[in-house]
Amino acid sequence: MKYFIILLGCLLVVQFSSFAQNKSKAAKANAKLENTIKQYWFVMLVKGENRTHDSATAAKIQAGHMASINKLYYAGKLKVAGPFGDDGNWRGIFIFDCATKEEVEKLLNTDPAIAAGRLAYQIHPWYTAPIGSF
Repeated sequence: MKYFIILLGCLLVVQFSSFAQNKSKAAKANAKLENTIKQYWFVMLVKGENRTHDSATAAKIQAGHMASINKLYYAGKLKVAGPFGDDGNWRGIFIFDCATKEEVEKLLNTDPAIAAGRLAYQIHPWYTAPIGSF
């Protein structure tokens, strides 16, 4: 029985040591990522000047808007996209992974909702660590 307790104690020490080493390695890896801050582009989509389209035209523009979002996402340029749940002036957000503001503007202007004037935008540089849901 005495040897069993000693053996159990040794196993627990080895297990705890292994756990502590793994936790330390994970913490160092996360710290390295967290210290790597990257610039993205935050885009606030707002109501545009031209929201007078009939319902059929508005639906067609919206379908094009969604197709544009999918295209930009699969191209790796758009990291986050989504609408707001109320009917305020703010309509939704985008977060782009692009080199320049001009590149973001060029991509935004290919969106049918922006081209038609249903949506307008404000672009801001935004910084975060490239971890998490990205």
